[in-house]
Amino acid sequence: MIFLDLETTGLEESDTIVSLGLLNKTTKEYRYALVNEGKKIPPEASSIHHITKEMIVEKPPFVASEMYQYLQKYNSSTNILVSHNSNFVLQKLANAGVLWQGRVIDTLRTTKHLIPECEQFSLQFLRYELRLYKKETALKQVYGIKDALFAHHALGDALVCHLLFDYLSQMADVEALVQLSSENVLLEKLDFGKYKGHYIEEIAQNDRAYLEWMLQSLSDLDEDLHYSIEYNL
Repeated sequence: MIFLDLETTGLEESDTIVSLGLLNKTTKEYRYALVNEGKKIPPEASSIHHITKEMIVEKPPFVASEMYQYLQKYNSSTNILVSHNSNFVLQKLANAGVLWQGRVIDTLRTTKHLIPECEQFSLQFLRYELRLYKKETALKQVYGIKDALFAHHALGDALVCHLLFDYLSQMADVEALVQLSSENVLLEKLDFGKYKGHYIEEIAQNDRAYLEWMLQSLSDLDEDLHYSIEYNL
């Protein structure tokens, strides 16, 4: 089981990986790498993950890195990749040359399934909401990580993803988490826009046109939100 997080030049399909961090649950190894895919890192992205063009200027492209070789070593049907927002992670890996062959657990989607009452589902929100931070030091010791880690650092986020998986594992076994990762979540409320916090069912009854506009106009609409709007319409 590999816990993986990555940082990129942005959120568009054309954006590329600039860093990766992973934890191997079986071997208790960790890896972190900066890579240079030849795309400029805009200030907006740097303001989130604090990686600048100077930091990667002499780094290799992903396919020439030790991280690529390590991932390919474990890229088989017998292994599981765990990440937060797996669709995004898998797309970036595929664009960079790794087509993951194993199973997948998405801690974002499984949290939506198992703890729907959460107000937000970002990794950092869940870190505090579920008090995962209390176990970070102990898990770092298990993996021999001595460096300070912070939010939006690929290795730091991989560690939080591990802790979130451990939390969810108390509610469902691995097979169930794999299954839930491929099933759409029926969301109850909108989490943005003029109807933020309102029930989608209620909006469908009172302002159906708004939801129809969302489906037609927002090309980057979250897959589960798209499913939930269509369900209520």
